[in-house]
Amino acid sequence: MRLLVELRALGDCAYDLMYFHKLQGFLYGLLRGSCYGGLHDRQGYKFFSFSNIFPPVDMQVGDVRRFLVASPDRGLIRVFKDQLCRISSEGSAVNIGEMSFVVEDVSVLKPRVGRSCVLATGTPVVVRVPKANYSRYGIKPPKDYPYVYWRKRYPFDAFIKQLEDNLFKKYNMFYGTAVESFPLFEQFVFQKQVCNHVVIKGREVKVFGSLWRFIFNYLSGEKRKIIQFALDTGLGELNSLGFGFTNISNGQVTINRRGKIR
Repeated sequence: MRLLVELRALGDCAYDLMYFHKLQGFLYGLLRGSCYGGLHDRQGYKFFSFSNIFPPVDMQVGDVRRFLVASPDRGLIRVFKDQLCRISSEGSAVNIGEMSFVVEDVSVLKPRVGRSCVLATGTPVVVRVPKANYSRYGIKPPKDYPYVYWRKRYPFDAFIKQLEDNLFKKYNMFYGTAVESFPLFEQFVFQKQVCNHVVIKGREVKVFGSLWRFIFNYLSGEKRKIIQFALDTGLGELNSLGFGFTNISNGQVTINRRGKIR
């Protein structure tokens, strides 16, 4: 389940490429006074993700921008919606960094995963490989790091295995289940690697991620439910910072069955 939020710019402004933590802060602010008020300080997964503010270009007063926020938690989406509608009715300014808007409209969307579908990542998927798994994947980092961000120079199976493990952990935690992991991602297309600068705990850090298309055929049962969960909660790590936001794509793609990076 997700919300499409339409904004209108209150002034001329350059697009802020480091919007991640600022939009995150705005979203957490919407939860104050609700039963989700402590979500920011809660350890573990937050079970929501959000898109970039699009289109990602400089704006002039009156320009329309949009973003999406998604979660498998309907109660959380309801709180976001109620607060955004209140802000819209009051005509209050929304400040995301140096960008200032009013909320024009809020729409509820319920995209569903079908038996066959393509998931396209709208924001980079972040996967960290822990030190304990270096030897498993033949990873030899230049320094003794506790983890490395997956990048295309590292083995492809390291990305898929860590991605699947992360998704099963989130799924089991959210639903209170103990589903054993099994292969989920069978056909995939690597698009590009990216590096984002984000502020975490008051410090600017580099976060490496990658953009993908994942192709699924004949989804049914538990697997279909897990992929629907991935669409709602986001893929990979740092979802509540805006990473791993995913959309259903209707576009045609070239399928690489072995997942070979070209």
